Formats: sequence, C-alpha cells, structure tokens
Amino acid sequence: MCGRYTHTPGEIRDVRIQLNLDEIFVCPPRYNIAPGQDAPVIVNVDGKIRPKMMRWGLVPSWARDPAIGNRMINARAETVAEKPAFKRLIGKRRCVVLADGFYEWRREGKRKVPMRIVLKDKQPFGFAGLYDVWKQPEGGELCSFTIITTEANDLLRPIHDRMPVILDRACEDRWLDQGLTESKLLTPLLQPFPPDLLEAYEVSPIINSPANDRPECIEPAR
Repeated sequence: MCGRYTHTPGEIRDVRIQLNLDEIFVCPPRYNIAPGQDAPVIVNVDGKIRPKMMRWGLVPSWARDPAIGNRMINARAETVAEKPAFKRLIGKRRCVVLADGFYEWRREGKRKVPMRIVLKDKQPFGFAGLYDVWKQPEGGELCSFTIITTEANDLLRPIHDRMPVILDRACEDRWLDQGLTESKLLTPLLQPFPPDLLEAYEVSPIINSPANDRPECIEPAR
C-alpha cells in the first residue's frame, strides 16, 4: 500500500515545464502527506493539463457519506478495472499524483522502521491515480483521489509487499491522454517501477504522526 508520501519541489517552474502544465501553480513543500489531507494532482481537463488540489482518499460520486474516503486511499492495479468504485473512473478520471518520495515501514521484530523511497537521481515523479467529484449536501464539490498500487519490486519487497505505481514521463502522458478510454490499453502501464532506479533509506519515527510535516521528516535517521 501507500500510506504516506512527500512532494518537496525545489522550483515550481521546473515541475511546470516537466509536465507541460497549462498554468502556473503554487504548492508549498510537503514532507509527510497523509490520507484525508489535500495534495496536488495533475488532470487533463478538455485537453489542457492542469494542476488541482484534491483530498487524498477517494469519495465516489455515488457515496452517501464522505467518510468512505478513509478506506479508499489506494486501489489495486490488479483489480482496478473491476471494482465498482474504480472501473468507471479508469476510462475518464485519471490523474497523476505529484510526489518525490514515499514512506513504508520495514518490520524488525516488534519494531516498525520508517523508510523513505526516492528516485536515485532525486527527481520528482508521479503516481498513477484516479479521482472523482462528490456533490456535497450543502452545495459545492469535493474532489478526491486514490493512488494505484502494484506488487512490490525487488527493492521494496523486503520492506512491504505493495508499492505505488510510479509513472515515467512517457507513461504520464499516456495516463493523462483523454483519447485512451479502454482499460485494456491502460492497465499495462500499472507495473512495478524498475528497482535499480530507486533507493531506500531509514528516516525518523517523527513521520509516524501526520502532525509532523517539516524538513526533518525526510532526513536520514542518525
């Protein structure tokens, strides 16, 4: 699964150029993004690639209670085209979740050791995500997203049996392509990321609390 991640861009301009965004956006560094919090995603709206803030934890448009989002922070790649909450979204409501690292906990006896996983070149990347829009009873809309996960690669397997789907640049473009609507053309993109392009290192237990969202969260443990 993916239960925490980071997005700490040095230059928003670099992110804009990398993703060919059609507008500028301002997003402060986030060192410990947790479910239920708002985070930046990229969507294709009428052919324009745009950033949008959404809540992590998918609330389907048909939901009666937004609390369902607490149970829908992840969607499994193996069944995303089959589950009722997700299969209608894969054809029309896909997003790229901006990140530059994520956390998993490695079990050592009774102890859980927090680890941060990043690209070896320390560049930002995107998770494959789905989103939906829920009509609030008092009016207005709640936009929310889920992160798609797949089986762990060789690097992650000793830490956790699942990992978020990381998209390379070519796959990001295809994932956001509105011309692709058939799940059979999209699910092949949902593969484990090459382990030789990633690295993992231990971080401080302060990340265990979502209240801690500061640079110390991503520093190597001492």
